[in-house]
Amino acid sequence: MSRSVMSTLAIQQSNPAPALQTVIPYCELKPHCASCGMRDLCLPAGLSPEAMRQLDQVVSRRARVKRRDCLYRSGDPFTSLYAIRLGTFKSLVLTRDGREQVTGYHMGGEIVGIDGIGDSHHACDVIALEDSEVCVLPFDKLDRLARDVPSLRRNLFRVISRDLCHSHDMMLLLGSMRAEERLAVFLLDLAGRYQARGYSSHEFVLRMTREELASYLGMKLETVSRLFSRLQAEGLIQVQGRTIKLLDSLGLGRLIGQHS
Repeated sequence: MSRSVMSTLAIQQSNPAPALQTVIPYCELKPHCASCGMRDLCLPAGLSPEAMRQLDQVVSRRARVKRRDCLYRSGDPFTSLYAIRLGTFKSLVLTRDGREQVTGYHMGGEIVGIDGIGDSHHACDVIALEDSEVCVLPFDKLDRLARDVPSLRRNLFRVISRDLCHSHDMMLLLGSMRAEERLAVFLLDLAGRYQARGYSSHEFVLRMTREELASYLGMKLETVSRLFSRLQAEGLIQVQGRTIKLLDSLGLGRLIGQHS
């Protein structure tokens, strides 16, 4: 069981499209990291007031991204990182036979765009799952500031590290876990992420469709639907449309441990 899932269980036990040109900027609203509700999960975490002021100057603008629109596409030149203020995104790549493979589910406080650092071009598409908002961080300016502000540099490294760890976790998930374990891990991890943002860890809305979730977890659509029905019949979860209620988080945890 991953560390993130274990920590989520511990907390719950104690407390039972078009391309980038379609993004709509509204530069008249100047972003301020200090007043952002996501700051403790994002690059400003732990920065001094002066460092936060300097980071504010790096943020060029906010951008709204409509549901189903692309923030960027695979092959686009890499210029910026994007801090999600509101909403959710999925990342995906095309397989050799032309199918879409969902590779990430991104929430407020997370950074997307890291895939473009390596060769100066993005390696995946990032698409809004609902009307969303991001802060645009031109990477050249962010990189220069990070050289002068060690705490910001550490935060940037932490973001990159989390991205790498996510890739490792997905390899473990897809390579060694049974289908029901994959779904249980995903639900518990999502519960922990919502809780970290001040929302309920027991009831939340899943913005991905069943098809997208099946792609993300490496399953067939029929398997995902069958597993949701099975977990609900066993009293572990309750499903109503895209709203998921975790009725027995400990039971989901035991399900993960059955074959570990």
